[in-house]
Amino acid sequence: MGSAAVTTMPAQPPAAQSNRSKRTRRSRQQSEEVARYFLAKEGSSPAKPELGEEVSSEGEALIKAFQSKSGVVYVLHVYKAEAEMQGGSPTLVKRPLQK
Repeated sequence: MGSAAVTTMPAQPPAAQSNRSKRTRRSRQQSEEVARYFLAKEGSSPAKPELGEEVSSEGEALIKAFQSKSGVVYVLHVYKAEAEMQGGSPTLVKRPLQK
């Protein structure tokens, strides 16, 4: 049975992106991670997290969490696993999904 490698595609800091062409920068921005913010559902715990209300920004999530009983915020990043052929071998990569 063949082997498959797993790689992740880390986000580049803005300073590192400035040396690249506009075309590369634009394509990277389209595939950047999107964070989604959720308050903890009442009765959830770190051992069994349950997502409650989704809020639009990190700031709003922090304020609402501070005002709530639990004070917990969950940040969700969603990816799709895809295979790419590199040198005749499949490599698994994760691609960020948009909301």
